[in-house]
Amino acid sequence: MADRADAAAAGTIEIGGDMVVRRMGFGAMRITGSGIWGDPPDSGEAKATLRRAVELGINFIDTADSYGPQVSERLIAEALYPYPDDLVIATKGGLVRPGPGRWDADGRPEHLREACEGSLRRLRMDQIPLYQFHRPDPNVPLAESLGMLVQLKEEGKIRHIGISNVSAAQLRAAQQITPVVSVQNRYNAADRNSEAMVDTCELEHLAFLPWAPIQQADSNPAVIEAAGHHGASPRQIVLAWLLARSPQMLPIPGTGSPAHVEANAAAAAIELTPDEVTAITRAA
Repeated sequence: MADRADAAAAGTIEIGGDMVVRRMGFGAMRITGSGIWGDPPDSGEAKATLRRAVELGINFIDTADSYGPQVSERLIAEALYPYPDDLVIATKGGLVRPGPGRWDADGRPEHLREACEGSLRRLRMDQIPLYQFHRPDPNVPLAESLGMLVQLKEEGKIRHIGISNVSAAQLRAAQQITPVVSVQNRYNAADRNSEAMVDTCELEHLAFLPWAPIQQADSNPAVIEAAGHHGASPRQIVLAWLLARSPQMLPIPGTGSPAHVEANAAAAAIELTPDEVTAITRAA
């Protein structure tokens, strides 16, 4: 089972009241070069990975202008345009890449306009379905940054607004400025700092996109035990655990390998028992 199912087994989630996607997404950060910098070693394999994701029923792809930078978005368009009618591509703006390993915040309104319009060109889209503010900039008031996203939404260039790497206070502040349909924070079986945020998203019917969803899978003994029981890999078990954690969870595991995207999609069919979910949760 763990090597044959596709993303449909994860069920669906509604985003923004008018977009329905399967709850196993694809993170397009790792189709770039080493250190998320430059082109991948094999562009053909990167594009094949994207196409395989769609073939497996994945219809939510998460990217950002800073991945590469610009490389991920370009490859998505080269591989998948014209896009399937049900495909939702989410991208982000608000980080700049002065060099490999550098991720600097830039929440200036003029930068966000430039970033969004650049993403539109690279993705060959007239409107971005979900545009996420990548990270609040400590040097720019949140209201100024999000105010530009509101303006871009009013211009029809953005359909829905999401936020990423935020605290509960920042979420509340953002919601005073504009409707927010999603939160993307780091969260996995080993890193639970956003536990309360997951609960908030569930209560308010916001999509929660956990970045770095597969981390330290081999270090959790409950994960190893469940993997043996289900004939699955530890990576697949932690993805199944995320799906079981909340109906508002939309995992976006990333890879540059068609084989790995197949394994990730297959995790959607793994049904952990309540005891297994509890054990994995407590062992973190």
